[in-house]
Amino acid sequence: MSERSAADPVRTAGRIRSLLERAGLEGEDLLRVEGEGGLSYASGLPVEDVHALLRGQQQAPGNGGGAADRVDPVEERHRRVVARIVFLRRTRLRTTPDGQRRAYSLADIAAGAGTSAQWLDKMIKTGKAPNLDHAAGIADFFGESIEFLVAEPAEALDRVLQRIHKDLLERTVARQDEHIQRLRNADTLASAGSVGSAGSGAASGSDLGVVGYAARALADVPDDTAQPIIALIESIARRSREERARESR
Repeated sequence: MSERSAADPVRTAGRIRSLLERAGLEGEDLLRVEGEGGLSYASGLPVEDVHALLRGQQQAPGNGGGAADRVDPVEERHRRVVARIVFLRRTRLRTTPDGQRRAYSLADIAAGAGTSAQWLDKMIKTGKAPNLDHAAGIADFFGESIEFLVAEPAEALDRVLQRIHKDLLERTVARQDEHIQRLRNADTLASAGSVGSAGSGAASGSDLGVVGYAARALADVPDDTAQPIIALIESIARRSREERARESR
């Protein structure tokens, strides 16, 4: 996560929904919590913890108040790393020659992480996390980074949501680029036609292009700032088209 801002899964999820709505895209599956590829799977958090964080609860269920608040930070970190390793083994399954999905053996994981199956078994039973090198090796074995194992719950979920938002933003910009290119092509075709048709087509394409360029330029600006600006530009472009239509009658 950036050092400039704290993890905020609720805000990031809201930005994703806003971007989907603004782009006119269907994306319910992007914020799916359960199942392979869902937010729980991608963050390493139990389903109920993900739901709680998306409701704005910064503490996982059962971890707020009482004795839990007095847990030693080092012990809590060790417990979290081991829990994520167990989660990876339970959810990242291998496909056997007969087509079945099965968990990797401790021997397979240990070999990939450069340790022994006996040590790995003891680690899981005692809840004491491995050193960073072995932890990184285990994470890498499952195709994840060390951050997957060590991130606190809110940060773990927000990392996943930030990736989703970045990918969605790139897709939205690509769609806008395609739209702008179509408008340019339309302007070129209109220029080859009659003077009257060319003037009308070019003006309309220009208006739409201004809105498209504005949306692209403001893609990285927070939605609560960008949306009013884009709406204003759309309103001005619409009034301009209406005025030209009246003048041409």
